[in-house]
Amino acid sequence: MNSPTSLARTPVPPYYAVIFTSLRNAGDHGYAAMSDRMVELGSGYAGFLGIDSAREADGKGITVSYWRDEASILAWKRDAEHQKAQRGGRESWYAAYEVRIAKVERAYGKM
Repeated sequence: MNSPTSLARTPVPPYYAVIFTSLRNAGDHGYAAMSDRMVELGSGYAGFLGIDSAREADGKGITVSYWRDEASILAWKRDAEHQKAQRGGRESWYAAYEVRIAKVERAYGKM
């Protein structure tokens, strides 16, 4: 997995990206620990390829997780611990959020 100062190294496309944009509520309320645990848990799933994440001081953030296929994304979505974290997000951590799933057809850059 990548460190906070590096970019995810993904394979040659195609693969999928789950794009999670959010606006945090004030205060931590256990969010940091949950976030760390979700990265640890998700990265152990078959089909997980990597993750990139950033958050601004005003609470706006974006996390992109990369997956081999849609079946891998669905398995992650159905994880009981992940579902508990999703409930926490809806109930207390996020003022607003949006999830988008996209198929990556091309990728290029400098690493």
